[in-house]
Amino acid sequence: MNENPADLAPELCVLAAAVLGLVTGLFLPRARQWPVAVICSAGLLAGLAATAAAATRADLTAFASFEIDPVTHVTRAVVLGSALPVIVLAAARVRGHPRESEHYVLILFSALGTLVLGASSDLLVLVSAYLLASIPAYALAGFGKDPPGTEAALKYYLMGAFLGVLMLTGVTLLYGVGRGTSFTVLRENLGDAPAAAVAVGVVALLAGPLFKAGAVPGHFWVPDVAEGASPPVAAFVTTVPKIGAFAVLYRIGAAALPPGAAGWPALVGVVAAATMTLGNLAAFGQDNVRRLLAYSTVGQAGYLLVPVAMAGRTELARPALLYYLAAYAVTNIGAFAVVVAAGRDGLPGYTGLLRASPPLGLSLIVCLLGFVGTPPTAVFVGKVLMFGAALDGGSTWLAVVAAANTVASVFYYLRWIVPLFGRPDGNAPRPARAPTAVAAVAALASIALGVGSGIALAA
Repeated sequence: MNENPADLAPELCVLAAAVLGLVTGLFLPRARQWPVAVICSAGLLAGLAATAAAATRADLTAFASFEIDPVTHVTRAVVLGSALPVIVLAAARVRGHPRESEHYVLILFSALGTLVLGASSDLLVLVSAYLLASIPAYALAGFGKDPPGTEAALKYYLMGAFLGVLMLTGVTLLYGVGRGTSFTVLRENLGDAPAAAVAVGVVALLAGPLFKAGAVPGHFWVPDVAEGASPPVAAFVTTVPKIGAFAVLYRIGAAALPPGAAGWPALVGVVAAATMTLGNLAAFGQDNVRRLLAYSTVGQAGYLLVPVAMAGRTELARPALLYYLAAYAVTNIGAFAVVVAAGRDGLPGYTGLLRASPPLGLSLIVCLLGFVGTPPTAVFVGKVLMFGAALDGGSTWLAVVAAANTVASVFYYLRWIVPLFGRPDGNAPRPARAPTAVAAVAALASIALGVGSGIALAA
């Protein structure tokens, strides 16, 4: 165990930027708070630099409850790298808003909670991180105070609070039968505990992380928040919190539970199959692009749960999860950046986008085909690794379900892609520059991660 605060440099950079941004906003005119966006962006960049430095050091456990290992490094890089373009997207929407500085600060605090969640190795830290990641996100969802956003925020909060209570029940039960809250202690003691009590505790514990991940049965908030909140907030809540949720789910399966406890592979495998199937089926009938992307993220959560189910059963599980997380994040941010740039929510509004704005249209095509898993995008590599983990872990049935869902998803992504090739009319969108740049960078990053996967995976 190491108690050097410098080991938490990325988290401290985010915390410092959030506090400094909040204080700075107090002394700026309400109509000119853009310097806070600069401060928050600088904090995220500093966190990325600290993450790169930390990745060169040996693995360790900081303060007995915070793991610093490859899972943490990837979580940090993806969370910080995703929050940065969200700040850029949000700046185009909230510039001049009287609560502009608070908007940026809420993004950073939620990102900070996600960082801690992904590195947690203790149930109590997990709960604290869950709350820190959730509460600012509830406020962001209702930030505009318009009826759809308020309703979405209320649903988001009520479901998060309810499933959070279930998670606390699971923590209490596992603490009682496992005689501790540390993942290491639980792994040593749960093998001798009553199997039924362990199973009930694990199922209740999963309620919180599955809610953050947008997986069944805690997925109902995803389409409502994606449609009711502003597009930058929708991009944030459907991307960043998921990263920490999947990281801690992997840790629970790999480090907190004895092999086979609570039927982990079957339990998480069934949830994965239900999540990807429901998400893809629900996306078919969506004419609102934000709801379509929301259900798409639910389907992607199902794929991401496959390597989580294989935690401890195959060495492919960890690289599959981590690479897929990075691929998903850059693709989802890119797709939502197109929505922000175009300013249209209906599918017909994207007719002729490829001719009206080739960079934006091409970026959207790359992101949507990337979701399917088309080479050479990053998600293609993530899905190959995911299928390999399922097969190597002895869950061929789960690989078959994932393959069938991948084929089915092609059809609803094509519903959005086909209109792009149409002839633009007088109502063709005039894309905003900054979001267009974010979308183009995300699309290029997806291709770069796919082409350079061999180098990235060998590192």
